[in-house]
Amino acid sequence: MIKYSKIYAGKVIHTRFKPKKHHFKYNVFSLLIDLDEINELDNNLKFFSFNKFNLISFFNIDHGGRDGGNIKNWVKENLIKKKIKFQNIRVEILCYPRILGYVFNPLSILYIYNENNELISIFYEVKNTFGEQHTYIFETKDQNLIKNKCSKKFYVSPFIKMECEYNFSVTKPGSTISTIINQNDAEGKLLFASQDGKALNLTNKNLLINYLKHPLMTFKVIVAIHYEAFKLWFKKVRLVKKNIKILNKITFETNEYK
Repeated sequence: MIKYSKIYAGKVIHTRFKPKKHHFKYNVFSLLIDLDEINELDNNLKFFSFNKFNLISFFNIDHGGRDGGNIKNWVKENLIKKKIKFQNIRVEILCYPRILGYVFNPLSILYIYNENNELISIFYEVKNTFGEQHTYIFETKDQNLIKNKCSKKFYVSPFIKMECEYNFSVTKPGSTISTIINQNDAEGKLLFASQDGKALNLTNKNLLINYLKHPLMTFKVIVAIHYEAFKLWFKKVRLVKKNIKILNKITFETNEYK
């Protein structure tokens, strides 16, 4: 029985405040996949596959250690490194799925629950268009609204310098989701980004409906990133040079606030 996995249909909003104001929004859908349910999803859904090509699919290689290995085991290893106590865990991943074999996830969120179904940790997987990933790992308390902050440690946009701070504000997945990121530099607000969504049952019908509403969504995401970058370049926003290449890095963060 599918208990936790869902579809979330909603929108993404980006607002840049300086040096040139820039704003865009678009409609998207995401999947919330409980890793304990993924084989059942694979067996029961015609339009969804796990580690296999389909209209909609999820591949281990897109997340975690990015080596195709077991993501839940990778999560456990990092919880142990961060000295977060648990006996057993349940892992949910909020992400864009592959559509016709392609996906780019600027941000995926892993919600980690203990044996009492209490949220004990949250992993923010941030990717850039150079094929790199950085995972910010926080210990957290079981609450509906989770707030975390940390310094930026990963090159994402050629138009945003490294010397800034992320402020995450996310809700636990339920009938709705909300993810808000405020990015600040020493002078104040730099960027606001958000994604919201309403939950739908993860069924063949709802998968097909959302695909037909957004048939090339994952391709649209990467095209939109480059299109918006072109507009920023046209506005003569200064480019920030990328100096190092990091394929998959993890940092254990401690700065949680209320």
